[in-house]
Amino acid sequence: MAAAPLILVVGPSGAGKDTLMDEARRRLADEPRIAFARRVVTREARPEAEDHDCLSPDQFDRAEAAGGFVLSWRAHGLAYGIPASVQELRRLGQAVVANVSRAVVDEARARLRPVGVVVVTAPPTVLAERLAARGRESADDVLLRLQRAAVPPPEGADVRVVVNDGSVSEGVEAFLAALRDLARG
Repeated sequence: MAAAPLILVVGPSGAGKDTLMDEARRRLADEPRIAFARRVVTREARPEAEDHDCLSPDQFDRAEAAGGFVLSWRAHGLAYGIPASVQELRRLGQAVVANVSRAVVDEARARLRPVGVVVVTAPPTVLAERLAARGRESADDVLLRLQRAAVPPPEGADVRVVVNDGSVSEGVEAFLAALRDLARG
């Protein structure tokens, strides 16, 4: 049996990836063919930020060196990883959804087939409003994140785009449709 798809969720900061993923996770709780990876980040858990597992930078480096992550990357002064344990879920037939950096999409496509990509995006004005409202970054950091948003997203037959500029409900419905489409392989 071939592995189920790894579905990579990418998009600029402020596009609403965490909001869409949280609601999709809740709505798909009884759908056994789709699972959600829990990221590991070298940032303390905070109620206003994404829910993730925390490691110190040294712990992360050791886990990475020991093969503990199927994908890992650095961004914004932090290290991020998707646990290698997701591979077992895929072998058991569950598509796994993971919030990742655009920088690892090509690596995942080369090593972890089949892979699907959901690009969550919003217009620059919406991104700027959302980044300012969450209050996690300085004005300079917000500007840097907005500049990164201009980087072209991944393209290809394995990509679905969700423009998240309306209500949360509209965004979730579009996101769920993209996940279900890609989960079919």
